Amino acid sequence: MTTFWPATRRAVATAAALVALVSSANWLARHGHAAAAAAPQVVIDDFTFGPAVMTVARGTTVTWTNKDDDPHTVASDGDPKLFKSPALDTDQSFAFTFNEAGTFKYFCTIHPRMRGTVVVQ
Repeated sequence: MTTFWPATRRAVATAAALVALVSSANWLARHGHAAAAAAPQVVIDDFTFGPAVMTVARGTTVTWTNKDDDPHTVASDGDPKLFKSPALDTDQSFAFTFNEAGTFKYFCTIHPRMRGTVVVQ
């Protein structure tokens, strides 16, 4: 019977530590605290790109997520286009990896007044 208690205490302590870890991760996710290595995000909301200007390192993947009720696109300026998303409905995303340094302006082809910039260093 004495061997039962140490094993039970270890199991309870391990379970408590696991619950604390999962709870912390859930709290961070709910409150917008991303991990240090999280990919940069642009939120499309109220007919704007936020942030409007983003600076990233070469090789970074940027993700745009539409939180508007209306569809939007993400398309680079210039011809030919470096990137162009399909129409994104609410909660849909588009991602692009910037492998070259430079300043990349983009816009919504449906609502051309919506503009943003990614600066790649």
